[in-house]
Amino acid sequence: MYGVLNGVRIVEQGTFITGPCAGMMLGDLGADVIKVESAGTGDPYRSFRNGLYSAHFQAYNRNKRSLSLDMKRDADRELFYDLIRQADVYVQNFRPGAAARLGADAKTLQSINPRLVYCSISGFGPDGPYAKRPVYDSVAQAMSGFLGVAIDPDQPRFIGPALADAITGIYASLGIAGALVERSRTGKGRLIEISMLEAMMHFSVEPFAGYFALGEIPKGTDRPRLAQAFIVRCRDGRLFAFHLSSLDKFWQALIEATGATQLADDPRFSVRQGRIDNYRELSAALDVIFSAHDRDYWVARFEGFDVPFGPVNSIPEAVEDPQVAHLGMIVPVAERSEGGIRAVRPAFTFDGERATEVNAAPRIDEDGKAIRDALSRDREAWPERMKRDTLAITA
Repeated sequence: MYGVLNGVRIVEQGTFITGPCAGMMLGDLGADVIKVESAGTGDPYRSFRNGLYSAHFQAYNRNKRSLSLDMKRDADRELFYDLIRQADVYVQNFRPGAAARLGADAKTLQSINPRLVYCSISGFGPDGPYAKRPVYDSVAQAMSGFLGVAIDPDQPRFIGPALADAITGIYASLGIAGALVERSRTGKGRLIEISMLEAMMHFSVEPFAGYFALGEIPKGTDRPRLAQAFIVRCRDGRLFAFHLSSLDKFWQALIEATGATQLADDPRFSVRQGRIDNYRELSAALDVIFSAHDRDYWVARFEGFDVPFGPVNSIPEAVEDPQVAHLGMIVPVAERSEGGIRAVRPAFTFDGERATEVNAAPRIDEDGKAIRDALSRDREAWPERMKRDTLAITA
């Protein structure tokens, strides 16, 4: 790992995606992430398909250690509090009120460790008319306005992976990183609260800005039409994408690359506003042109022209893409006993250094004995450590 968060300990009590994604982002940066799971089956995402080590669980729980606790048992709760005394950050994504019932609310944990950065992730926030509702990714996408500007209203379908879950986790990790920087100045922790609704509304900041500035209600078809972005089907049935933006040079290069001079001569498409107004008609015309050749032909052809383009890759195609290989995006999974042997590395590069492997997601309580033993050995040293921290804060 990079090591930029070496020495930072995260206690993550997350399930499914939002909390685990936040923990993964921090673990990818070198933090020591201890995932606290319920005794028995652990994070429900473990058994999303079958067994207790689903690919979905692996995706968001790499670079972590696992400790299984029964928070209803006094001994386990005290061990949890011992862990909090040594932690820098605590992350949970319980429904509002659940943390307090477990004795893991911010007031309790920050009374144990005033330096603790406490991050609470929820669906709709800690209070308000929707606070107690169950929330999943698709609901947050829908209610935030994001889905309304991401889908074709004539063919409404949810899109792709769990965007709201993952984006909320990424926002949470950003807030945590900021709070850690502040703590380096003040010596005090913070309570961070973020909901899926808030994250997805902020993620959709551009259409909201358009609505406030122009009074227009954005639709799902607006951005591709205004940006002049197209997806066309080639002769072999595979998809090809390009983005013309607002620069006429890209339109002109497209005409040269395709040899479709008839489009340039068509009064509907001769100027950019006409191409915007007649987007569907232009899309249909481009489909006809690109259906004349297989996608590989068009990829090779466009290499010689100044047009932003790319094949719409499947996951296997993305894995084999030359630029992906050049960037070293696919790395081995270390410390594994089961599950996938390769993974996508963290996106960051620091001073030219990239991650060259990731550690496998842990099995339930895989690190429990080691963590318990370490806590037992360190217990005598904690008063001295807390004394040093207090002197450092007041110095």
